[in-house]
Amino acid sequence: MGLLRIMMPPKLQLLAVVAFAVAMLFLENQIQKLEESRSKLERAIARHEVREIEQRHTMDGPRQDAALDEEEDMVIIYNRVPKTASTSFTNIAYDLCAKNKYHVLHINTTKNNPVMSLQDQVRFVKNITSWKEMKPGFYHGHISYLDFAKFGMKKKPIYINVIRDPIERLVSYYYFLRFGDDYRPGLRRRKQGDKKTFDECVAEGGSDCAPEKLWLQIPFFCGHSSECWNVGSRWAMDQAKYNLVNEYFLVGVTEELEDFIMLLEAALPRFFRGATELYRTGKKSHLRKTTEKKLPTKQTIAKLQQSDIWKMENEFYEFALEQFQFIRAHAVREKDGDLYILAQNFFYEKIYPKSN
Repeated sequence: MGLLRIMMPPKLQLLAVVAFAVAMLFLENQIQKLEESRSKLERAIARHEVREIEQRHTMDGPRQDAALDEEEDMVIIYNRVPKTASTSFTNIAYDLCAKNKYHVLHINTTKNNPVMSLQDQVRFVKNITSWKEMKPGFYHGHISYLDFAKFGMKKKPIYINVIRDPIERLVSYYYFLRFGDDYRPGLRRRKQGDKKTFDECVAEGGSDCAPEKLWLQIPFFCGHSSECWNVGSRWAMDQAKYNLVNEYFLVGVTEELEDFIMLLEAALPRFFRGATELYRTGKKSHLRKTTEKKLPTKQTIAKLQQSDIWKMENEFYEFALEQFQFIRAHAVREKDGDLYILAQNFFYEKIYPKSN
């Protein structure tokens, strides 16, 4: 007895396809609404937490008008560059904030835009400078450098940052947009479903892997000037170098993150006491890893390295690496393969006038 075949008429087939497409669009819309609701809830919770802290400080008694102790008045800004191990480092600040008694605040800009409007720059500067209830404070977010002196502020925050080999950073970001990471594995990413490898993208001249996408670390350090975001600007790179040396307390590199943390703990124990041990042993320090990442071939790397944009970003990276290694060399000693922070190596003498 032959198999009975039930053939669906063409019109019904078309209706089924249309119904499936409509169902997929409906699901996509519902997922988007859920994500928007989650974002609103997170913002509401954050506002509630801030109000609770302010009320707690008010109940404890009004603050004195006298200036805060220097350490208690300290503010650190970590204007983190995407895909440079910034989440791993920030998690350490969150883990230590209760123990070391400081506040951590995430600067969440719309669509992670690193350039603020002029009015938001003013608000941001005023908030950080005058918000005593949040001091000492550790602020972090994907924003470009902002010069507080430009707004008439005498006391500046302490800037820190971490940068990464520019091609490695771009490769990590490329796969992150497609596959996400193990930090929020269920979140739908912008390029989800695109299975094209980074090598294939470069070979085809795709926009997501174009040399222009390398232009990120320089403008983050350069700042909010229009020329900073002019891809390939020599002025922007010179300004970024100037800011790195003169406006940043310490800039580390992803490849030597533990040493960066060790130096911060030695120099700023008010915030980072216990950070090195936490990084070495804590579960959160290596939390975020991009999934499905495939290392590019030598041919792909060589093609990107022909670009003047890569040459400039790499020059800036090498400049930052040299500065970091110089600072480290004068702060630590190596013994049996381990690094040790130097004790105080200066003292005072010939103090006059002599006391009787």
